[in-house]
Amino acid sequence: MNMGALHHPVMLPQIISALAPRDGDHIIDATFGNGGYSREILNQADCCVAGIDRDPDAISRAQAQMQNFGEKFTILEGSFSEIERLIANTQFNRPDGIVFDLGVCSTQLDEAERGFSFKSDGPLDMRMSKAGESAADVVNSMPEKDLAEIIFTYGDERASRRIARAISAKREEAPLLRTSELAQIVRSVLPRAKKGQSDPATRTFQALRIYVNNEIGELCDALLASERILQEGGILAVVSFHSLEDRIIKRFFSQRAGYAAQPSRHQPFQPDTEPTFRLLPRKPILPEISEIETNPRARSAKLRVGIRTSSPVLEARDARTIMMGRV
Repeated sequence: MNMGALHHPVMLPQIISALAPRDGDHIIDATFGNGGYSREILNQADCCVAGIDRDPDAISRAQAQMQNFGEKFTILEGSFSEIERLIANTQFNRPDGIVFDLGVCSTQLDEAERGFSFKSDGPLDMRMSKAGESAADVVNSMPEKDLAEIIFTYGDERASRRIARAISAKREEAPLLRTSELAQIVRSVLPRAKKGQSDPATRTFQALRIYVNNEIGELCDALLASERILQEGGILAVVSFHSLEDRIIKRFFSQRAGYAAQPSRHQPFQPDTEPTFRLLPRKPILPEISEIETNPRARSAKLRVGIRTSSPVLEARDARTIMMGRV
């Protein structure tokens, strides 16, 4: 199966425009997935690309599909939060650009056995790395109160307590092991979706996926690491797909560019140090209508881009302070 032909990388023209690959550049595709960004970057210039992914299946695809690029492409297995360690002592240790395409890869969604989607029945898994705690472990062992908090925080689901209560009741009868089981439980306590609306189970599945894969902590650590390793003039481009991710990225870039919240509109904010990023532009870049029509996944996409300045790295803060907007 030709995964490259089936997968449509979101906002590819905008990503290429932002990164502007040049001969001799070293660029990191921190979410390799199906390699759409990596291939196009390498086709644009005589440069080198390192792909990062924690999914063993993505590593296998890269090894099989990227051979024609020879030494110009390198695949590294691990979480993108480990980017600094993964590229240490390599030619990518001071990259000219880094790109992130957050969320789950479309190939993972299409593979029922990975358990990311409720569209086809599969094991309740959701682990990108195929290791560690699964979604089934979470829904069957986590206290009801904590489960409700996860669904509310990471899924923006206002009915989180009702859903957690229904899950808790069902697991008393038998463990929940299949995606179809969980989806049906969620649907049973929520109004039926109207035409054009998302399935009622969407937000709960999103929340569990984010929690199981520690996506928020991973993102915060990756942003801080990118700030440390990018060389002056290096580009950081991040595509997100839901509001929680985008808020984190917006807060990070705003603080790093000197646009943090000011105490008064009559008193301009004065950063303690010189900004480490210049935003290009300040507002997010959105997909074209034509792309949304041909690729529905792009509907909620937002691209934020920053250019690394020559200023020293700001003090690293705990990842959670970024999420809470206190960087």
